[in-house]
Parts: sequence; structure tokens; C-alpha cells
Amino acid sequence: MKYVVLIMDGAAGLPLPEHGGKTSLELAETPNLDAMAPEGTLGLVRTVPEGMEASSACACMSLIGYDPVQYYQGRAAIEATSMGIPIVEGEVVFRCNLVAVRDGRMWDYSAGHIGSDDARMIIEALNEKLGSEEVSFYPGVSYRHICKLKEHEETLGATCTPPHDIPDRPIDDFLPKGPGNDFLKKLMLASQEVLREHPVNVARRAAGEVPATMLWLFWGSSQPREMPTFGQVYGLKAAMTSGVDLLKGLARMAEIDVLDISGMTDGLDNDYSAQAAGTLKALDNHDLVIVHVEAPDEAAHSGSVTEKVDAIQKIDRRMIGQLRAWKQDDLRLLVLPDHPTPIVTRTHSGAPVPFMLWGKGFTGNGAKRFTEVEAGKTGLLIDPGYNIMNWLVRRGLVG
Repeated sequence: MKYVVLIMDGAAGLPLPEHGGKTSLELAETPNLDAMAPEGTLGLVRTVPEGMEASSACACMSLIGYDPVQYYQGRAAIEATSMGIPIVEGEVVFRCNLVAVRDGRMWDYSAGHIGSDDARMIIEALNEKLGSEEVSFYPGVSYRHICKLKEHEETLGATCTPPHDIPDRPIDDFLPKGPGNDFLKKLMLASQEVLREHPVNVARRAAGEVPATMLWLFWGSSQPREMPTFGQVYGLKAAMTSGVDLLKGLARMAEIDVLDISGMTDGLDNDYSAQAAGTLKALDNHDLVIVHVEAPDEAAHSGSVTEKVDAIQKIDRRMIGQLRAWKQDDLRLLVLPDHPTPIVTRTHSGAPVPFMLWGKGFTGNGAKRFTEVEAGKTGLLIDPGYNIMNWLVRRGLVG
């Protein structure tokens, strides 16, 4: 038996009044998912425990089979693990976005989805101007980076807001607040002067692209908690494919192999076909592959219905189609978002998400399509969400 978990990041959402009250999943043309839904077991799963942040970190930790209540210590530490950044006692790390602020408002949480090469030059400048024995910046992918602080554990008490939660809103209302906020706020505000006339931004403005005008600190955490390996818990050899450091960090924490697939990205330009083909190839020497696709979430944060629907359709045609056709008798497939990212709010929600378990051992339970409404109609709810992995690899026949 082989297993695939396909995470369509942020694909779930809320009804869109301007589109007949349909969600993005309902608007998307998904012939493969439509054909599989009557054959599979559908329901809802609560991936974000009550009271915890509605982030991909909590949600995806659940989806790979680990309880966030027990193991989650903060998102930045997970991403730092992926990037090979050591965190010792007395050190803390923060996610560090390059953002664009215009007229005092959050213009773009990703600085126009700045490329990794441009971003690396900016991070180097921040290290040169603002770095010290206490402060270090580490380049990541696109707009996502890490800031490590020494002897400033008090900053973990600050209340920080993710920039994608405040599109077009005044940033002064959302700068760090509470204990330890002063040091964080000082760095964030000082970065504006460093970046104002940086050569990368001069070139981006000349090309009509969004500049990176400020760094934004949030999702602070200390050392990550040690987790048992995936093999120890589930008895399977697993691999992960994702374009973002968060998922790679979770994989490394669980000793899940990380796949390097050419053409795979963290955005709308992802090579979906190559990612699916690489997944199937990895099944030659792995029992289970976790596939994470960031594109629907990026589109939702940007408020684009068209791009979100397009990303869902490409996942269906270029990825689900390949998986569905591969040795059907030998494959179990779990398809689901990690969390909803509604277009109407442009940020994450902790609401339960639809899931489909399909393949040998699973039977239909009344759903006609893979949508939020159809999954809800079945009456099946998995809570806590980390049990979804047991349903895939151990439970088999249900309903």
C-alpha cells in the first residue's frame, strides 16, 4: 500500500455573494475530484485546535499526524529548522517578512512576491546596517525570512500581527504591542531607512514593481519541541514536497525526507505536473508522500477569486489526474486544505476543512463533489485533526 496526502493550502473559504454564493472550491471545475468524491469518504476535519492560531503551522502539524497542543512552540522556529538555523538557550526567532507600506498602510504583505535573489540582497543590507551580536537576519524564500535575537526573550511576550491579516490598513494600529514590543518595533521602523533607496528597490520601482519598504516581525518562538519521528509513530517511510520553509521544517522535525523537485515554487507559477510526477517517483522508495501546494493560499491573501479558482483547477487537472491514474489498487489518497483562507477576509480561519479519503479501503458516504457543503452534509467530523493520519494509514474501511 502507498499513501499520498495532498494539501491544497487555503483552498477552502466562504460563500462569495458576487459569485452566486459559491465558494472558490464550488466555482472551480474539478473533473477528477468530482469523479472521485462519490467513491471516497468525505467529511470535515478540525486542523486548528480551539484557542490556537489559525496558521499553516498548527494546521499542517495536525495534517502530518502530530498534536499541535503537545508539540507546537511557534512557527518561526519550524522555519528556522528548515533553513538550518540553530536556536540555543537565550535565543528567539521571528518570521521576518519583506513588506510594502504606502501612505502608512499595508500595501503588500509580500513586497510584490519579491524574488529570492532580490530579497537576499536586501537581507544582506539589513544585516550590515541593523545586525549585531544581538540581531541576525537569515534569507529564506521570496518574502519570507528569519530574524534571530539573542538575550531578548522578553520579545516573545509581544503581541504581533501577521501582515497578510491587515491589507490596506494603517500599520500603526498593528505594530507590536505589550511586553517586549519596544525592541521589535525599533527594528521594524529602522528598516524603512535602510530599504528606502536600496538598489533593489530603485530597480523595482523603475520596472513598475512593488518595492520592499519595510521588514515586519511576527510569529516569534523559542527552541522547537522535540517530536518522535514519523517512522516511529506510523511505521512508514515518508517524504515531503513543498515550496515553503514551514513544511520543510515540519518534515525535518519529524525526520521526513524532503524532496527537491525542479519547477516547484511557493506561488502561482508552480509546476504542478512536475510536483505530481516527482511525488509518484518518490513512491518507488517511500511508503507515503505529503504534497503541499501553496498557490491557493497566496491567491486568497491577494483577494483574487480568479487566481484561487485557477490554482484549484490546475491542482485537479495536473496533479489529482496523475495520482488518480496511478496504480489505483495500491494507493490511498487524502486530499484537503490545511485551513480556510476566505477571499472575503484575505486571511486564515480556524474553521474545519473538507477532506476526502479515497482508494482501497474507503467507500462513498453520500458526497457528490469535493466542496465545503458536500463534506459537511456527510456528518463526519474528525476532531482533533491530527487523527486524520490514523484514518489514512490505519483505519481503512470506514462508514
